[in-house]
Amino acid sequence: MKGSLIIVGFFVLGIVCGLFHWLPDLNSFGNVSYIVLCALMFCVGISVGHNTEVLKSFKQLNPILALLPLMTIVGTLAGCSITSLFLPHRSLADCLAVGSGFGYYSLSSVFITQYRGPELGTVALLANIVREVFTLLGAPLLVRYFGPLSPISVGGATTMDTTLPIITQCSGANFVILSIFHGFLVDFSVPFLVTFFCSL
Repeated sequence: MKGSLIIVGFFVLGIVCGLFHWLPDLNSFGNVSYIVLCALMFCVGISVGHNTEVLKSFKQLNPILALLPLMTIVGTLAGCSITSLFLPHRSLADCLAVGSGFGYYSLSSVFITQYRGPELGTVALLANIVREVFTLLGAPLLVRYFGPLSPISVGGATTMDTTLPIITQCSGANFVILSIFHGFLVDFSVPFLVTFFCSL
């Protein structure tokens, strides 16, 4: 929760700095967002490749539960498709691109800003932060009313890091490996799905 509030704080600080022109125009330094995106992808690759124990632990998973990441992706995209019907000013591809962030706001918002502009990138940032915060705050209720898998699915790409502690606490320690596996695969899908829908 604290991490999400810090992100929102920096976002608001960025808006204030932009409004009052307290910082130089970053566009004059070239394609800054692309450079940041490349740096993010490099860091993600290091973090995944560094933890080999996580990859080994995936072998312990129940094969049926291994389908949960796929169901999260399909369910999220179905929800975004329905939502697009109520947003006539936004195309289906825009809604699917935003939803394809799966809570991974730092990466998806940069991608979407790169392809579709800062307005949709800001929407993606806020939508994915809200998804993470909703998981952090709502996990106990999700488990109570929808079962122990629900906060994992709602958490999306965040279930291998920021929302893992609350999922462990509410769903139980026996769901830790599934949560990490889920976050890993959903996380991995973000750059492919976001760029695909942005290119439509």
